[in-house]
Amino acid sequence: MKTMEERRARSLMVVFMVLGMAVGQSNASSFGDCYKGCFLLCVLTTSNSLVSCGAECLKDCIIPSSITSLTGKEQTHYFCKFGCASSLCTNFSTKQDPGEEKVAKCVDSCSSRCSKNFSP
Repeated sequence: MKTMEERRARSLMVVFMVLGMAVGQSNASSFGDCYKGCFLLCVLTTSNSLVSCGAECLKDCIIPSSITSLTGKEQTHYFCKFGCASSLCTNFSTKQDPGEEKVAKCVDSCSSRCSKNFSP
């Protein structure tokens, strides 16, 4: 059974995370901000593995919600970038540190690789 202090600490952590995500979203949200907020929320509120949370957040932060309005080449680029990032970039994140800067650099590298193969 959890002690009162553990429950209070966890509650405070969730409150700070939500506030942090709200502040991050009020700015023009970058990939790193999107990934960090998504990853921390996933890890703290679900029973998903780190890899599952990383893959889900990569998808949410890489592929735009308006993907169907893009051209075929643009769609191909996003899916190439997501596939590359899913296989190469999810191992930087831990429960203590989402590693958003390393993940962002890795995703940018994937974007460059995909641009060489599939110019939108």
